[in-house]
Amino acid sequence: MNPYRRSPFIKIATFLVYFFLYAPIVGLMLFSFNASRTNVFFGGFITKVGPLVMDGSTVVQSPCGPFHWFCELSRNADVMNATKNTLTIAFISTITATVIGTLAALALQRYEFRLKSFSQLSLYIPIVIPEIVMGIGILVLFSQVFNFLNSSLNLTGDARLTMGLPTVIVSHIAFSIPFVTLVVQARLQGFDKSFEEAAMDLGANELTTFWRVTFPMILPGVLSGALLAFTLSLDDFVITFFTTGPGSTTLPIYVYGLLRRIITPQVNALSTIWVLVVFTAVLLLQRLQNRKV
Repeated sequence: MNPYRRSPFIKIATFLVYFFLYAPIVGLMLFSFNASRTNVFFGGFITKVGPLVMDGSTVVQSPCGPFHWFCELSRNADVMNATKNTLTIAFISTITATVIGTLAALALQRYEFRLKSFSQLSLYIPIVIPEIVMGIGILVLFSQVFNFLNSSLNLTGDARLTMGLPTVIVSHIAFSIPFVTLVVQARLQGFDKSFEEAAMDLGANELTTFWRVTFPMILPGVLSGALLAFTLSLDDFVITFFTTGPGSTTLPIYVYGLLRRIITPQVNALSTIWVLVVFTAVLLLQRLQNRKV
């Protein structure tokens, strides 16, 4: 059999699969440069540079040329605030979940204890259950805890505990920890303990052995878990929707609010930027996962 021979059916099937996956994304990016203010039809690309002149629903000229809608986003205070909230939540939750997940993976991989099987099984529960179920559960939990604390401590006015940025961060940490733990644990499967034993035989204590030997060897897995948690936090909508509050709007929530009115090229431009950011993070994640020490 010729290993370089490819069946025409396989080629056609591959093309259809990739077309189905990426045609909507390419179309979204094209409409980011749409000269029409509405996405009912494609009014051509914005190519002219100059003062903005409107002719009906069509942009004739733009001070930013084809990047007019991207320029509008940069001047939108709501978009900038949503971006700041999204990145703040993603960075804090990623760092915290990576630390906790790495420690959990080390404990599950190296130590035997009574609830080890249950702990290992419980990692899959936040992954396999529907996000809306987890979101409702977290909402009920926060509501009950906040009501109890507000009534017990007689908190009123601005001192009352309510939903906001901290609740979103805690929620993202909760659903990110299992992903980090499983990725780091997979990295530890092929870990050779003789390196640690050799370091300790040479006089290194446990902390020095971890930082000088163990951590550098599992670093690709830790970074892969961190990037996975980061991309999940950036894209999350359902759990964020149930745990957000005033002043904690993220980009997915903001885009959803825009879509409830009308889909404009501005929405497409914002989605295009987000797709590129997530694609870059996923590409970096893939490279780290394929890296070998």
